[in-house]
Amino acid sequence: MASRGGRGGGRANPDAAQAGYGGRGGAGRGRVDGGGRGRGYYQGDGGGDGGGRGRGYYQGDGGGGRGYYQGGGDGGGRGRGYYQGEGEDRGYYQGGGDGGGGRGRGYQGGGDGGGRGRGRGYQGGGDGGGRGRGYEGAGDGGRGRGRGYQQGGNDYGGGRGGSNYGGGRGGNNYGGRGGRGRGQNQPDPLALQVAGPPLSERYHTEAAQLREKFQAMAISRAEPMFPGRPGFGSKGQVCVVRANHFFVGLVDKGLHQYDVAMSPEPTMTGVFRAVMSTLVKEHQDTTLGGRLPAYDGRKSLYTAGELPFTTKEFEVTLPDKNPGPPGQRRERKFKVTIKHATLVSLQQLQMLMSGIPTDIPAQALQVLDIVLRDIVLNERDDMGFVPVGRSFFSRTVEDPIQLGQGIEGWNGFYQSIRPTQSGLSLNIDMSSTAFVGGGSLIDFIKEILNRRDLSRGIQNELDYVKIKKALRGLRVEVTHRGQMRRKYRIAGLTKDSARELRFQLSTGESKTVRDYFRETYKLQLRYDFLRCLQVGTEQKPNYLPIEVCNIVPGQRYQKKLDDSQVSKMMAIACQSPAGRETSIRKSVLENKYNSAKRANEFGIEVDSNPTSVRARVLPAPKLRYHGTESCFPENGAWNMRGKKVINGAKVGIWACVNFCNELPEDEVRIFCHKLSEMSSTTGVNFNGAKLKIFHARSDQVEAKLREVRQQAGNMKIDLLLAILPNKNGSLYGDIKRICETDIGLMSQCCLLKNVEKSSPQFLANVALKINAKCGGRNSVFADLPVSLPVVWKKPTIIFGADVTHPSALDDTAPSIASVVASQDWPEVTKYHGDVHAQGHRVELIEGLEGIVKKLLLSFEKQSKQRPQQLIFYRDGVSEGQFRKVLEDEIPLIEKAWKALYNEKPPITFIVVQKRHHTRLFPSDGKYQDNSGNVMPGTVVDRQICHPTEFDFFLCSHAGIKGTSRPAHYHVLRDDNNFSADDLPSLTNNLCYTYASCTRSVSTAPPAYYAHKLAFRARFYLGQVPDMASEISAGSAPPPLMLPEIKDELKSHMFYC
Repeated sequence: MASRGGRGGGRANPDAAQAGYGGRGGAGRGRVDGGGRGRGYYQGDGGGDGGGRGRGYYQGDGGGGRGYYQGGGDGGGRGRGYYQGEGEDRGYYQGGGDGGGGRGRGYQGGGDGGGRGRGRGYQGGGDGGGRGRGYEGAGDGGRGRGRGYQQGGNDYGGGRGGSNYGGGRGGNNYGGRGGRGRGQNQPDPLALQVAGPPLSERYHTEAAQLREKFQAMAISRAEPMFPGRPGFGSKGQVCVVRANHFFVGLVDKGLHQYDVAMSPEPTMTGVFRAVMSTLVKEHQDTTLGGRLPAYDGRKSLYTAGELPFTTKEFEVTLPDKNPGPPGQRRERKFKVTIKHATLVSLQQLQMLMSGIPTDIPAQALQVLDIVLRDIVLNERDDMGFVPVGRSFFSRTVEDPIQLGQGIEGWNGFYQSIRPTQSGLSLNIDMSSTAFVGGGSLIDFIKEILNRRDLSRGIQNELDYVKIKKALRGLRVEVTHRGQMRRKYRIAGLTKDSARELRFQLSTGESKTVRDYFRETYKLQLRYDFLRCLQVGTEQKPNYLPIEVCNIVPGQRYQKKLDDSQVSKMMAIACQSPAGRETSIRKSVLENKYNSAKRANEFGIEVDSNPTSVRARVLPAPKLRYHGTESCFPENGAWNMRGKKVINGAKVGIWACVNFCNELPEDEVRIFCHKLSEMSSTTGVNFNGAKLKIFHARSDQVEAKLREVRQQAGNMKIDLLLAILPNKNGSLYGDIKRICETDIGLMSQCCLLKNVEKSSPQFLANVALKINAKCGGRNSVFADLPVSLPVVWKKPTIIFGADVTHPSALDDTAPSIASVVASQDWPEVTKYHGDVHAQGHRVELIEGLEGIVKKLLLSFEKQSKQRPQQLIFYRDGVSEGQFRKVLEDEIPLIEKAWKALYNEKPPITFIVVQKRHHTRLFPSDGKYQDNSGNVMPGTVVDRQICHPTEFDFFLCSHAGIKGTSRPAHYHVLRDDNNFSADDLPSLTNNLCYTYASCTRSVSTAPPAYYAHKLAFRARFYLGQVPDMASEISAGSAPPPLMLPEIKDELKSHMFYC
C-alpha cells in the first residue's frame, strides 16, 4: 500500500502531445512506501522499492523512473513510455497493463490494476476500486475520482470531478494533474506554450488509429533507408520557440490525376492557366460533375474524387485581352483533352505520419502543394502574384525597391507542405527577389548604362556586351502594331544598326529595318543608330528595333546582382524576427486557406497559429588560449583582447601592395606597423622583414605581383598584404587567382575604409585571419570529452563537402566540387582541402574516392596515426538527392577507406541544409539575444522535424541583423551511433572553432570551409565567356579545368 508523501512540485510535461496536457503541477502525491516523489525533468533517478518516484522526461532509470519515450521501471515503481510501455510502464500510445499498485495508461485505453490501481485511456477505461480517467470522461465507482477532458466524471465516494483542466485536482487531457481547485489556470505554462491547436489534437487521434490500422494489415518497412531517430535530446536549457509551420488537417477524398493535352500547345505558362480556368468556369457544374480541380499549369489536373468520364475532349475559346474594337481582337481556340491517369494514394503519407518509416511520398505532397498553390493564385488573383518555384511575388504586397539598372526588389511569401512529427505542416515564410522593371526597353537600357539619354548613340563595344547580357532571355511586347501587342523573347543583338541591317522580303526584295518600319508601319525610327533585337532563330531570324519594345512586366531577374544591388536587396529581405513573424501570420490569414473553395473541395484545413515547439539552448564550449587562459563565449561571441592565440604562426618575410591611389605611402606604412604590433600582441610571430611597399593600379595586378615575387629573390614570402579600394570582385578575384595558382603566395586583402580607420578590433581580426592562414591555431576546446562527444574517444577525421553551381541562366559554366578534412585530432581545428571543376550542374562529387583517399593519407601524416572513425558533413544536397548521395557517394568513401585499411569504415554522414525556409522565433525574452532572435545553441529535434528519421534544426550563431536562419542537419548514415544529444552538441561546439573570427558560425565549419573553397575556385576560372548564343542544344563544352593550387598553399587554410 502506498502512503502519501509530501507535495513535490513537478513541472508540467512540456511536450505532451497537445500542449500542456500531461504533466502535473501543484500537489504531488507519494505512492511508494515512505517518501514523496522526486521528479527529474530530464532523467529520473528516483528510487525503486520504498523510495520516491523519479520521473525522467526522456529516460526513466530504475525504480520509479518515468521515461517519456523509453520508460523503464521495476517493482512497485512506474515507468512511462511514450510509444511502447514495457512492464509497468505507461505507454502513451500503447499502454501496458500493470498489476499490484501500479497503473496502466494507454492512449487507446490502459489496462487496470488491482486495489488502488488506475486504468486510464483515451476513450476512458474504468476500474473497480480505483479511478477511471478518459478523454470524454469516465465515471467511476467506489471512492475514486472520475476525470475527463471534456466532462469531469461524477464520483460517488468522496472523490472529485475534474473540469476541463481540473476543478478539484483537475484532470487534464491525458491524465496529468493541476493544482487544487484552480480549473484552467493551473496547467504548467511551459506545457501550455507547446500546446498544439485543435487540428493537431485531431491528428494525434488519427495517427494512433492509422498505426493500429497498418499494424493490423502487417504493413511495415523491414529496414529504413536512413537512420531512425535515436530518441530526443535532453541537454541544455529547455524553452519554447515558435516556428513558421502551420498544422494542416487533411481528409482523404480520393485524389485523382488526369493528363492534360492542349492543341495548339501554348508557349507561355499564363496561357495554359487561362485556358484551363476558362474550361473549368464553363464546364464545372456540367461535364466536370461539380468538381473543382487543381491544375499544375502544364500537363496535370487533380481532383478530389473521380470525374464523370475517363477521357474527354473540350473546345475552349480564349478571348483576346488586348484593348480595342471587337473586330480587331483575335480569339484563340484550343482543343483540350483530359484523360484519367492514376489514383494518387495517400497510404504512404499516412504511414509516415503514423510513425512507420517509409520514403517521402513525393507525389502526394506534390498534389497538396499544387492545390495550395491554386488557392493562392485563384483566391488572391487581385494581387497579381507571380509564382517563382514555391514563392509568390507581387508589386502590391509592398512598393518595389529600386535596385538600380532597371531592376526592382519585390516582396512575397513562400509556402511548402511537409510531413513532420506533428503531422502535415505548411511552412510559410517571407521571401524577396529581384524583378526586371517594366516599361520602355529604351529606358531600361538607359538605366543599364547609367545614361540620361541615348541620342549620341553607343560607341563602346563593352556597353553593347553589357546590354546583350542584360537583355538575353527577356520577354518584350511590341508597340508598333496598335492594339496587337505580340510578345517575343530576346535571343540576342544584331551586329548592325537598324539603318544598316538588311533582310530579304518574301518578294526577294532587300530592305533595311529602318526603311521597312517606315514604309510598312509609317513609323520613323528615332534610334535607328542602335542595333536591333534578334527575337527569332538563326534559321529564321526576326529583327525588332529596340524602341518599339516594352518589357513584359513580372519577369524575375535571374542574373547576378552587383554589390550595390545586393546591399539594397538585403535591406528588403532583412526583417526583424518580430516583424517577420507578424508578416507571416498576416500572409496566412490573407491567403484564406480555410475559406477557399478548393481547400474545402480537397479536404484541407490550415491552422491560423504557428506551431509552438519545445527547444533547448545548448551551452557554449569552454575555449582555451595561450597557456592556461580560457573563457566561456557569451551570446555566441568572445573577446581576444589581452589574450594570445594558442599557437602563433611565424610570418617571416612579407610584403604590402597598395591598389588605392588616394592612400599615401605614409599611411600605408603606419597601417603595416600597427598590424605588425597587433599581430605580435596577439601571439603571431610577425617580426620578420617587410619588403618595400608596392603601389599598383587594378589593371596591373599580375605584373605587380610578379614584381613582388622577383624582389624577394630566393627568400620565401610568407604573406602578401593587399589594400583594395572597394569590394571589386574582379580585382579581389585576380589577386587570389594569381597568388594561389600562379606564384604561390598567401594573401590577405583589406579594404581602404578599414585601413583608414585601423581600429584595434579590425587589426585584431586581421591578425587572427593571418594566423589561421599561415598555419597557427587561435583557440581550442578546454575540455575535450565535454566539447567533442564521441570524437575525443578515438582518432576521428571530419570531412566537409560542397558542390556549387553557376547561375540559372548560365548554361555552360562548370559546377565546382570541394572537399576538406580535419588534420589535427583531437583538436579538430586545421583542415586540408581539394577542389575541382566538374560537369555543368552535376550534383554528385566526381572523383570522390581519390579525394577521400588523399585526405585520409594527409590525416595520417599530420596526426601521426590513422583515423578510426569518419564524420562527413555534406552541404549542397536537397531532399530529393538524399537517396542518390546514399547510393553513390557514400560507397565511394567506403571504397577509399577499404583500399587503405582493408576494413569497413564507421561512417556518420550528415547533410547540412541552409537553403530552407524554417525560422524560429523566441516566445520568451529570457531566451532571445539582443537582435530578438533565438539564442545561439538553440536546437529543435521535435514537432517540426522528420516523423521518423534523425534530423534537427540548430541555430548555432547569434543574430546580428534580420532573422537568423537555423541550419538543418539530416543524418543519412550513422555507424558511430551518435545519441540524440551527442551529435547536436558536437555540431554546435564545432561552430565555435571557425578559424578566422571570434564568433560562432551558422554552419558546421567543415561544410563552411568546403563552401568557401568552392566559392574561391570560381575566381580561378576567370571570366567565363558568354557562349550560349554560339552553342547549339546538346553541344555544351566540356568543363573547364581549374588551375592547380600551388604546393606552398595546399596544406594551409588559405580560403578561410
